[in-house]
Amino acid sequence: MMNVLFLAGICIFLGTFGGEGIKRIKAPQVVGYILIGVLLGSSGFNLVKLHDVEGMDVIVSFTLGLIGFGIGRELKVSQLRSLGKSILSIVVFEAFGAFLLVAIGVTILTKSIATGLIFGALASATAPAATVDVLYEYKSKGPLTTTLLAVVGIDDAVALILYGFASSVAKSFLSETAAISALDIILKPLMEIGGSIALGLVFGAAYAFLVKKQNNPIKILSITISIVLLLCGLSKMLGLSLILSNMTMGILIANIAPVSNRKVATVLDSFSPPFYIFFFTLVGARLQIGMLPQMGLIGIIYVIFRTAGKFSGTWFGAKISGATDSVRKYLGFALFSQAGVAVGLAISASHELAAMGQKGIELGQLAINVVTATTFIVQLIGPPFVKYAIIKANEAGKALDGLIE
Repeated sequence: MMNVLFLAGICIFLGTFGGEGIKRIKAPQVVGYILIGVLLGSSGFNLVKLHDVEGMDVIVSFTLGLIGFGIGRELKVSQLRSLGKSILSIVVFEAFGAFLLVAIGVTILTKSIATGLIFGALASATAPAATVDVLYEYKSKGPLTTTLLAVVGIDDAVALILYGFASSVAKSFLSETAAISALDIILKPLMEIGGSIALGLVFGAAYAFLVKKQNNPIKILSITISIVLLLCGLSKMLGLSLILSNMTMGILIANIAPVSNRKVATVLDSFSPPFYIFFFTLVGARLQIGMLPQMGLIGIIYVIFRTAGKFSGTWFGAKISGATDSVRKYLGFALFSQAGVAVGLAISASHELAAMGQKGIELGQLAINVVTATTFIVQLIGPPFVKYAIIKANEAGKALDGLIE
């Protein structure tokens, strides 16, 4: 059995050089990390067998917590106040746009409403990790960057609500005896979202108090890491979203203790990169090129209609809310990435639908296969499009000392 420490060493070492190498062809470093992971995984030399490595979930969860915390620390009320209306409008239309187009397309193809609903819900999610990594790499700052950070942060909450609705209705089509419970459709996802926010607020208040008078970088880092670990662990224990809870904590520290926020940014900028490299290398190791043929026509429709829904929904939401031209024209290009949340929901769907009999089992497995295969595509094309968007919006390089100033 491979040791997680040995695996981390391999991934970070090779991922570092993979990121540097991909920069030479003007591509975001995260693409290099993912490609190194593909080479190390079952699609390459099969050196990394993730199911044989203990402790992997801890590192992945901690890194997602850091990503959520980082997103939150960028969302200042002073900036969001002027963008609030457009952000809400964009999130609603891009998530529902992807949901509706994919649901309709897959339903027409498969002649199954249940299948269409499940794939529509999975399509609504957007992966924040790769997006945030590109924004940091290119030191992006401006209306597009702020809107993008808010959208990818809030997007998962909308995806949870849509999934709660879609999975419940899908069950009713798969089983005549399955009742559509209001708790399953609305209350359950809302409780998860509300609980995550409440937990993040409590931890954020305690965290702000602890770091406010600290000037020692080592103590600030120690407090920060311990709080993120505690919040991630408690979120998982309670069945809450660790990304959303950490994002909420980040929002609170950014707005009630901005000076502390700048101190935290300084220490995390030198601490976080190895974890991000490890995380994205693992993402690549999980991607299986051999599964691409399995996605079939459903996978093609899923990718095309999801892309169209995200892009058109973003454009329409920005248009009716009076967002800036840069947001309206380019934000849609930055919402292609999809990974952890969508795969997690697909796995959740497979477990839930298994109780519906053979049709449910087949639908659950189909969802996992298609989402896993399409993730390989969107994870590679997503980061370059984020780079394209921020460059066209003239926001790359504007944050000279990183995103936070």
